[in-house]
Amino acid sequence: MAPRAARFVFRPLLALVAAIAAAQFDSRAWAASPEKQVLVLHSTRRTTQLVAVSDRELPRILGDALPETVDYYTEFVDEARFPLREYQLAFRNFLRSKYKEITFDLVIAMGDNALAFVDQTRRDLFPETPVVFFASGAAPRRPSNATGVTARLNLGASITMATDLQPGLRNVFVVSSTDNSNRGYEEEARAQFKAFEQRLAFTYLTSIAREELEQRLAKLPVHSIVYFLTFDRHGPDENFRPIEYLDRIAEVANAPTYSWVDSAMGHGIVGGSLKSQQAQIEAVAALAVRVLRGEAADAIPVVAPDLNVRQVDWRQLQRWGISEARVPSGTLIRFREPGAWERYRLYILGAAAIVVAQTSLILGLLLQASRRRKAEQSLIASQTQLRKSYAEISALGRRLLFAQEAERSRVARELHDDVSQQLTMLAVDLQQLSGRGANPRTEKGVLDALAQVKTIARNVHDLSHRLHPARLKLLGLVSAVDSLQRELSQPGTEITFTHENVPGALDDDLTLCLYRLAQEAVQNALRYSGAAAIAIDLSGANGNVTLSVADNGKGFEVETARGRGLGLISMHERVQAIGGHLTIQSADGAGTRIEATVPIRAGEASRSVAV
Repeated sequence: MAPRAARFVFRPLLALVAAIAAAQFDSRAWAASPEKQVLVLHSTRRTTQLVAVSDRELPRILGDALPETVDYYTEFVDEARFPLREYQLAFRNFLRSKYKEITFDLVIAMGDNALAFVDQTRRDLFPETPVVFFASGAAPRRPSNATGVTARLNLGASITMATDLQPGLRNVFVVSSTDNSNRGYEEEARAQFKAFEQRLAFTYLTSIAREELEQRLAKLPVHSIVYFLTFDRHGPDENFRPIEYLDRIAEVANAPTYSWVDSAMGHGIVGGSLKSQQAQIEAVAALAVRVLRGEAADAIPVVAPDLNVRQVDWRQLQRWGISEARVPSGTLIRFREPGAWERYRLYILGAAAIVVAQTSLILGLLLQASRRRKAEQSLIASQTQLRKSYAEISALGRRLLFAQEAERSRVARELHDDVSQQLTMLAVDLQQLSGRGANPRTEKGVLDALAQVKTIARNVHDLSHRLHPARLKLLGLVSAVDSLQRELSQPGTEITFTHENVPGALDDDLTLCLYRLAQEAVQNALRYSGAAAIAIDLSGANGNVTLSVADNGKGFEVETARGRGLGLISMHERVQAIGGHLTIQSADGAGTRIEATVPIRAGEASRSVAV
């Protein structure tokens, strides 16, 4: 920096120092304060990443560990930008004036330059205050009443990682500041890189203009890397924030970039063995807590932890085509972009769960459908077998009915043609005996026998007619039912018969079925109902013939009597045999109505079954 520029900077600073010196503080108030007074001196400027980590972590750690509150102050030596001795003197006077009324419980010197400044000015500024320091160079001379952390820079470890990631590596281009305050970084790098010079060529891009530097970085030979040390200042008038310029270097360079500190991660470097600033602050804070709790700083040994952590930026691996398989075991891989699984894991698991649930549901439904089909097939088979059995039973019932009618017809014929004829002949013989002069007593016996024979003959004739009414074929259904109404009429019960639109020519089986139905219904009413009136109605309509028999008797429970009375079963079987439909309506005290509806051509089906 030119002297004129330095004077331009120092005048406001000296004015500030004078203003602070003129201020008056109440020393008794400070002395009475229960707070721990801590001053942190940084070697760097305020805007560095290390300062950000320190200001975030140190107050937190000290506040959590100590019962007292901590009054925390931060100042910056910033020798990289202000290397002139006049500035150092002005800075010392500034601190003396600013903090003359404060007795610090601890001074923390963060870095080699800050430690050197404290060592030089301690007698004037902090004569009795214990010091905790961090030093990155060779083990420094330990000041009195002081302890600290030393962590020598391990610059070569990042070169080793680079050779692991890029086995064909031949050239290393080192980028560093030109200012004297950071010259130590280059010197340390040269010393540590000597071990690699037999297989790698090192080029230090230090003493060239920034434009030329960027041009060189844009045209590096193959099998090269860029090693970023630091870049605070380049030339007499160019100051930089190192992290911001690292972004520029990573952008223009045509080769991967490596570094040595973790603040460079996320700014375009592939990675390296990087000093953890978080670990650095935690190590310094641990010693600071011990001192603030009352331990003598001289009694606490200086510690030298390994603060380096191997790290790589996954995005830069992808950018430069470096296989992740080459990353050494135990290396932290940062900024990995999540794959489909990481990005959509919950959705994938949710979808998978839904698919599994749907699959299970579908399988369950398929299994249920299979079982249902088997059950349906079994049911259909059972129904088919049941229908077959029912058809066989119905056919058997119809055959029995037809057989019954055939037997009735045979018995009726036997009675009519044989028994009736014999009775007639017996009656003729008795008639002849009655007029031959026998004594009166014998004559009377013959006449009585003749009367009995005639009665028996008439009863046999009536029985033959009931068994097989011949008039059905001769006179038709209407005349046969009308005759039945007259035959069954008896005192105390009125039987009426009405008919309408009954066809004259009906099938024999239909005629017989309806006649037997009327006969059975009227006889049941006479025997069991105690009815005073019985109405028979016969009508034809829409290709059907309907017969109904209704009485006003005592009635019965149809469901209870359905399976117990042979008469009801016989009625159902007769009607079903010719394809008709029978309904029975009755209740206790409400009379009974029996109605049968049969198709006129139903007899054809019944005959086909009977054959």
